[in-house]
Amino acid sequence: MTTQPFLIIAHRGAMGEAPENTLAAFRLGLEQGANAFELDIHMSADGEIIVCHDETVNRTTDGKGTIRSMTVAQLQKLDAGRWYHERFAGERLPLLEEVFDLVPTDFVINVEIKDCADHQLEPRLLELLKRTGRMESVVISSFDHKSLYNLKKLEPAIKVGLLYNSNLVSHLRGASAAQMPVYSLHPHFKHIDPEDIQELIQNGYQVYPWTVNSESDLRSVMHTGASGIITNFPARLKQLAANEMM
Repeated sequence: MTTQPFLIIAHRGAMGEAPENTLAAFRLGLEQGANAFELDIHMSADGEIIVCHDETVNRTTDGKGTIRSMTVAQLQKLDAGRWYHERFAGERLPLLEEVFDLVPTDFVINVEIKDCADHQLEPRLLELLKRTGRMESVVISSFDHKSLYNLKKLEPAIKVGLLYNSNLVSHLRGASAAQMPVYSLHPHFKHIDPEDIQELIQNGYQVYPWTVNSESDLRSVMHTGASGIITNFPARLKQLAANEMM
């Protein structure tokens, strides 16, 4: 089984070596050979789409509070890099559009919706994707499959991916039972077998296992035929893939 081509997907940027979900992490991912990003989004109090994993800023900035309760102006005053290392001091929580600005419109970005309780985020996200020409290259994933369903109702052309952490009896039947057209499946890498991945690929799905970091795990997943591999260490995966092709 071939090990290429597959997407090297930088998880929250190259978060193994830079502060997660910052422009510094995404730039480093590019430098290390990533050809796709995975990132997380929330909506600010004034309706902007912010890239951050947690619903609060407590863990990854020098501030405190929920993203939903803060404006962009308040959020971007926070330091989102110093907690990781002094050399990243001054990094900010980026807008999703700022991440888009880093890469061409055909660069693949997996956007994970985190907070969609009141369903205000979905239409704003769709507006941004259309305005920036990202409908073809962005895949929206979420553990909240109803949010994905709502997106598909708003815009049938949107690409959605089922994010999950279960070893299903049949991943293929799981995709078929979603009651909407699904573009990709995003399982935890330990909860899907190579045979499941091949069955999904043969039936037209993309498969992006997460989050694969150690050399041994990366080597194993490379040989499953997965469409892409989500990793904190894109340089490590790039080098392993290059070694395999020699």
